[in-house]
Amino acid sequence: MAHSPSPSQQRTTSASSMGRGVLKGAFALLDELRRQGGEAGLTQIANACGLPKASTHRLLHQLLTVGAVERHRGRYRVGGQLYRIGQAWQPHPGLRLAARQPLHGLRAATGASVVVTVLYEDLALTIASVPGEVEPVAPVRDGMGFTLDTAAGQVLTAGPPRRTAGRPEAAVLEREQVMDGVCCAALPVCSPDGQLRAAITAMVPPHRRLQTVAEHTARAGAAITANLGRAAKGTAPLPPVLRH
Repeated sequence: MAHSPSPSQQRTTSASSMGRGVLKGAFALLDELRRQGGEAGLTQIANACGLPKASTHRLLHQLLTVGAVERHRGRYRVGGQLYRIGQAWQPHPGLRLAARQPLHGLRAATGASVVVTVLYEDLALTIASVPGEVEPVAPVRDGMGFTLDTAAGQVLTAGPPRRTAGRPEAAVLEREQVMDGVCCAALPVCSPDGQLRAAITAMVPPHRRLQTVAEHTARAGAAITANLGRAAKGTAPLPPVLRH
């Protein structure tokens, strides 16, 4: 025989549902701020999320109190606390740290804007970046996403790289197909056991010799893999090797 929930159980269930609803609404507001470029007004956020202004204002106030949102000249933007928490996310432990020195080395050797991306939903999501010569045309930032038809996206959706005579397959080269004034060389970044972990992409202006950039990018990718292996053994990463 089925028993009806007691009043206390009903209150617990109701409170749990309300809590999930508040969290869902709060994340909807934060996601809308992301889509709006990081800052938007109250009415704009409420309309985009399909929420009453009073409810939107209440949720934003709660987010303000915990530092997830900031208010600037009557508009709202993502707060520093949320940024700090978000920086802890990475799909493969140690990848961001392993990439730090090789990215700066690649930037120094080629002048390229460099990104390391991982496959996340339907995007190549940037987890590490260093701006270079094409920054005025194509800014790079951690957290930005590239579509899967880009060089980085093609690498990430191709699966584990094939090897011929011990060497990885050729880089994906993109010559202004996505953006005028920007050429890209992208290669896979693998873990020491050969599993695809990320893509490393160098973005340069058209006058750069892309094949040479790809060779430097391949070395940087190999350095990231080596650093991942050294981290697994508890040793420090090697400094970048620059070849001009």
